[in-house]
This record gives sequence, C-alpha cells and structure tokens, in this order.
Amino acid sequence: MDLRRRLLAEGLGTALLLAIVIGSGVMAERLAGGNAAIALLANTLATVGGLVVLIEVFGPISGAHFNPAVSLVMAWRGALPGPALLPYVVAQLAGAVLGAWLAHAMFDMTLLQFSSKPRAGTGQWIAEGVATFGLLLVILRAPASRVAALVAAYIGAAYWFTASTSFANPAAVVGRMFSDSFAGIAPASAPGFIVAELIGAALAVAVNRCLSPPPGEPRDTPSPTSTPAPHV
Repeated sequence: MDLRRRLLAEGLGTALLLAIVIGSGVMAERLAGGNAAIALLANTLATVGGLVVLIEVFGPISGAHFNPAVSLVMAWRGALPGPALLPYVVAQLAGAVLGAWLAHAMFDMTLLQFSSKPRAGTGQWIAEGVATFGLLLVILRAPASRVAALVAAYIGAAYWFTASTSFANPAAVVGRMFSDSFAGIAPASAPGFIVAELIGAALAVAVNRCLSPPPGEPRDTPSPTSTPAPHV
C-alpha cells in the first residue's frame, strides 16, 4: 500500500509537471504574438513556480523525483529500494504522457498528437547533458530544506543558458514527444536527448563522490550561512 501511495504521487506529480510545462508553452505562444523570447520567459516562470509547489507537496510522499534519471541515481545510492525503481519509472512515463494529454484537453487541442519540432545536434546533446548534470548535482548536494527552491531555480536558469532549454528528464522527453506545441520534441530527436541526460546524471554522481569526504573522515564544517547537504 505504501508503494502504491508513492507511485500515485510520482505519476500525479509528473503529470502535473508536464501539464505545466506544455500548457504554459501553449498559452505563452498564443499570447506572445510570435515573440519567442517572451514565450520562453513565460514558460520558464510557470515551470519554476510549478516545480517548487510540486516538490513541496509530493516530496514527503515519494521524494518528488518526477524523473527516471533521478530515480535511477537514488536507487543506485540505496535511497530508493531496487524493486521500486521500475514501478517509479513506469509511473513517471505514464504520468508524463497523461500530463501532455491534459494540457491538450485544457486548450481544446487534439489529444493524441506527435511533435514535429526537431531538437538534435551536438550542441543540443551537450546542453542536455549539462542540464541533467547540474540538476542531479543540486539534488545530491542541496540542503534538504532548500531542495525545492534550488532545483526550481536551477531549471529556470537552465531554460536560458542551455541550447536545449533544459529538459533534463527522460520522462519529460517522452511526454513532450506527444505534443506538437511550443514545448514539444520530435520522436526522432528523443533518443539523443535521453542518452545525454543519462550520461549527465552519471557524471553528477561521479563529481558528487569527488566532492564528498571519504568514509570515516569528518565532513567539512559548514559556514554560518550554510547547512550540510543531506545524505540521500
């Protein structure tokens, strides 16, 4: 029953996240009058606000991963039981697709559609690796009380400093494949994004290990304005 509750939180949270990302993209594109910068800014602000709320609401239940790369890292670190990894990923992928359909329904769009927006090339793949690397490093090292705000702030920044606008999430890639909208990604572009995201996540784990003291050694003394990162 506890796993069911956590899977419901992961599926619902991921669905709402994708509805926010895609729905705000549709709204922004309709209201921006062709100004892509204004549309991206509106999309960013909605995503940042939504992330803070969703992480705070669902974090105590499931950890608020909403992201197979995050769940994979947490399972590798022992913070997520191994048998729960596959159900988590399935719930996240299903939630992402349902979130895309929910956004379409709210804007009177065709429910089942596929994106025609190509996102490919070396720069895009590097950008996705960087976006996911930064996201996982923030999650691994942020103080527990600040995770929601720091994750949202990083994603908001990465919307603008990465060439890919920072998907940083294989479930988001899958959900966005099913939306021929401002936030979409063509199915042919999806594998490159997902591979880059997984590589970025693996690099974040390696760098986090380098930044952490060896077992048995005392941790660094925090400054008066910081809190030790949680063990997750």
